[in-house]
Formats: sequence, structure tokens, C-alpha cells
Amino acid sequence: MLIHPTLRVQSWGFVIGSTLFALGSAPYLSSLFGATLVNLLFFVGSWFFTAAAIVQLALAGPVIITDSGRPAVRVVWLSAAVQLLGTIMFNISTGSAMRTLNVRGEINLVWNPDAEGSIAFLASSFLAILMLWRSNTRWASRSAEWQSVWLNALGSIAFGVSAVGSFILKDGNTLDPNVANIGTFVGALFFLFASAVFLGRSRPGALVAEPA
Repeated sequence: MLIHPTLRVQSWGFVIGSTLFALGSAPYLSSLFGATLVNLLFFVGSWFFTAAAIVQLALAGPVIITDSGRPAVRVVWLSAAVQLLGTIMFNISTGSAMRTLNVRGEINLVWNPDAEGSIAFLASSFLAILMLWRSNTRWASRSAEWQSVWLNALGSIAFGVSAVGSFILKDGNTLDPNVANIGTFVGALFFLFASAVFLGRSRPGALVAEPA
């Protein structure tokens, strides 16, 4: 039995995961859902992210190529691998948020992007932007690949802002719960748009060259 990874499968995974994250952090909706359902949405959404990231890594191709007679790690593979690491971090943190629902005093806490996962997403986006620079495609606004790279970068920045807002102070309160929630919502929308541009396509185009 074989599973064939495709760009369409990858895109749908990220779209579904992003939609669940957006629903969980949407203003007004999240307060209506309650902490239990919101954390469940984040937990399930994180696993759609991870499944999509696995497909993305499979589509990234080989790890090593020969560049000027020397072995080199391909940046496109490294970017996908770092993003997969970030999604696994979110699996762990959303799972921890689910467990706190059984702890008295923490039953109303809602998950926000953690620093480790957010840093991994930012690093992955930086590597993707580096590929644009190396391939001289810094501006290609009509390209779905170019749009996806920058939308993902904006989403990663928003998740990073959310992680800062959810920083736990010495008194046990978060630095800024509103910033944390809005950052999650905005980041989820950017990730949604970044993946939606590929829906209907079976494989990526040739925007990015083969930099090492």
C-alpha cells in the first residue's frame, strides 16, 4: 500500500489546520466555544499541520546535493524540516493545554503559540525567503510560490507576536492576552491564505532555483 504525497494533500492539510486555529482564536467565537472546545480545536489543528508538514518534507526531495564538487544541504529541504519541527512543538504544547483542563485553577486557560514552535516557524520562513533571494525572485507577485512564501512569513511573525503576548509573568498572568489571541488569529489566517493559493494544483512550480 503506497501513499503518494502531493501538493494538493499538503495544501488541504495546512488549510484545515489553519481554519481550526482561526476558529479557536477568533474574537467572540472563542469565548462562546469555551476553553475545552477551543483547546480541542488547536490540538486537532496542530496535527493537520504536522501531517501537511510531513508531506511538504517528502515533496522537498533529497537532503544532499553536489554543489561545485562538494556535498551541500538543500535549503528547500531544511526549511521544510524546520517547519515540521515547529508543528511537532505545537503538538506537544496543545496537548499540554488539553491536559490542564483537568487541573483546578487552570480549567479556563486557552492555548497560545509557544516560543519554541514560533521560533521554528520563523526560522523556516527565513530560509524560504533566502531561497527567493538566491534565485533572484524577490518580487514575483503573480507567482503562487512567491505569494505563499511571504504569506507564511507574515503568519510566522504573527505567531511570534502571539508567543510574546502569552509570556508568563512572575505573578502567573500572561503579558498581554489580547495580543496573544489576536496574533494567533491573524497568523492562522495568513497560513490559510498561504496554502489556499496552491489548492487545485498537484505539484509546485519552478519559482525557486536549486540553491544549496
